[in-house]
Amino acid sequence: MMLQLQCLSSQTLNPKLCPFHSLSNSKGNGFGSFSVTESTSIKKKKLYVKCRQSEYYEQKSFSASPSNSSYAPTDVAVGTLPTRVYVGHSIYKGKAALTVEPRGPEFVSLDSGAVKLSREGFVMLQFAPAAGVRQYDWSRKQVFSLSVTEIGSLVALGARESCEFFHDPFKGKSEEGKVRKVLKVEPLPDGSGHFFNLSVQNKLINLDESIYIPVTRAEYTVLVSAFNFILPYLLGWHAYASTIRADDTARTNNANPRYGGDYEWNR
Repeated sequence: MMLQLQCLSSQTLNPKLCPFHSLSNSKGNGFGSFSVTESTSIKKKKLYVKCRQSEYYEQKSFSASPSNSSYAPTDVAVGTLPTRVYVGHSIYKGKAALTVEPRGPEFVSLDSGAVKLSREGFVMLQFAPAAGVRQYDWSRKQVFSLSVTEIGSLVALGARESCEFFHDPFKGKSEEGKVRKVLKVEPLPDGSGHFFNLSVQNKLINLDESIYIPVTRAEYTVLVSAFNFILPYLLGWHAYASTIRADDTARTNNANPRYGGDYEWNR
């Protein structure tokens, strides 16, 4: 990075009060220290700024300097990012493809100005049947939303264990019972992974389809790792954690008997 500054004045100034400074980067990594030189013989001063970014900084606009870890991406609030971020993980096999995508929780504002969780997040599973060699028909995809509890069941699933989830998207509505979704996760015969089998019966459009895909132990381990990481965020606990310091101060005040602290050990 190259940065130069000069002072501007229509009159001759005291050089000691307004010296000419030339700042240059002494290292080639874009984050080095700077050296300063002065010139005291300039009568008419001009001010200009010249900045040149290194190629590294242009390519890594969200990377942090090793000496300034407070700007690491994990410490940046999602609301401050310039664009919305979409992530997912896909598994492709001969007869089907499986895509796993998280969906964040929802919050509502209270009259007090606080924010409350209104709906937990979930993980969306999308199953697409194969349409050819390394081709998949995503227009025929079937979806299944895993709740945080169902995610917990998959995380705790043993190599020889199985689980089954049943969903009725119209439960409690007039169309209840017309759409039935069953997701079965069963161990492969040789114990090398699990079968994911999604069966969908939709009486509204006369659809009866079953899509299954084998998931190896390594692939399942990746899914479990991602599930473990995202679970607190689906619960909205990351939003609470960002205010925990201020909340601790309030709790300290409320712990005083004068304020009627709502603690088990105060009862």
